[in-house]
Amino acid sequence: MFESKLPNLGVSIFSQMSGLANEFSAINLSQGFPEFDAPDLLKTQLNYYVQQGVNQYSPSSGVPRLQQQIADLAKRKYAADINAADQVTVTSGATEALFVAIQTIVRPSDEVIVFDPAYDSYQPAIELAGGKSVHIVLSAPNYTIDWQVVSQAITKNTRAIIINTPHNPSGKILQPQDIKALKELVGTHNLYVISDEVYEHITFDEQPHLSVLRDDELFAKSFVVSSFGKTFHSTGWKMGYCIAPADLAVEFRKIHQYVTFSSFTPAQHALADMLEQQGEHIDELSGFYQQKRDLLASHLSNSRFKILPSQGTYFLLLDYSDVSDLNDVEFCHWLVEQAGVAAIPLSVFYQKPPTDKVIRLCFAKNDNTLIEAAQILCQL
Repeated sequence: MFESKLPNLGVSIFSQMSGLANEFSAINLSQGFPEFDAPDLLKTQLNYYVQQGVNQYSPSSGVPRLQQQIADLAKRKYAADINAADQVTVTSGATEALFVAIQTIVRPSDEVIVFDPAYDSYQPAIELAGGKSVHIVLSAPNYTIDWQVVSQAITKNTRAIIINTPHNPSGKILQPQDIKALKELVGTHNLYVISDEVYEHITFDEQPHLSVLRDDELFAKSFVVSSFGKTFHSTGWKMGYCIAPADLAVEFRKIHQYVTFSSFTPAQHALADMLEQQGEHIDELSGFYQQKRDLLASHLSNSRFKILPSQGTYFLLLDYSDVSDLNDVEFCHWLVEQAGVAAIPLSVFYQKPPTDKVIRLCFAKNDNTLIEAAQILCQL
């Protein structure tokens, strides 16, 4: 009998819920992708470069012009001095960057601390590298990190800590005291950091995104992962990047070249044009999504759901304790099949599912979609 390397994994809840949404013609607020299209300039330039014959391999680390635009963006947003050629690697989506970063540093028997609820790609990548995930639970409604608990979880085998800010699925962002505590642990225990910052440009209420790139000392031990798909409403392009210190980037690229070698060349040129010519898109992203967060929240204000704070990302959590006694997986199935709205149960983001009655909605949708979904939810 074939022995699986990942015996406990099946079809993801995201695919399940999107499938059910299609089956029952439900409003799909489950899977995290925008309902609206990518910017016109991006699409126009992609077509332009395809027609110009820019369709062969790019350099493995990325098109130099795009690497430089990424470095310039890091300088503008975080005052970070990044060497584009040596420190920026373009990847086929942020998930590839996360996978490669984990493979770069994790060895057999190494431990990696992750915070639950966590993006579901972390643990499989750690296990495929021969490592072990050490899960630290963040609890509703605040999902704050107790750094004393983190300190107590560190052993002689601890190799790295994965952080995600703004955080999917909770919508929380790390605060200055979190970065300070993380930095102290990294220095004391000689750890690495993988910083998942794919929602970096989507923070609300004028709260800044505290990128690891802002701190030279912390960045020296870090891989910072970003996503063009989240930033430019183009998740299907699977374009991301990793910024790392030159010595870590060298090792990262050794593995990257045997995972995808290089990423979609015409898209890289189009993205470089987008960053160069329409940088204001990034600056306007927080306001764009804050309006959608507030729209959905306002139309749910008379519902029986309790709205949990969203400080960033394009997700909103709802506590449904006053609506149903079902567990969150059962409730999400009922919700899509009987009410016609697809959501994600939060327990699937945990190694050991809690009993919290919390679901996640994606508000990267057109306004009328959000209003229609809210009207249905208000009737429950």
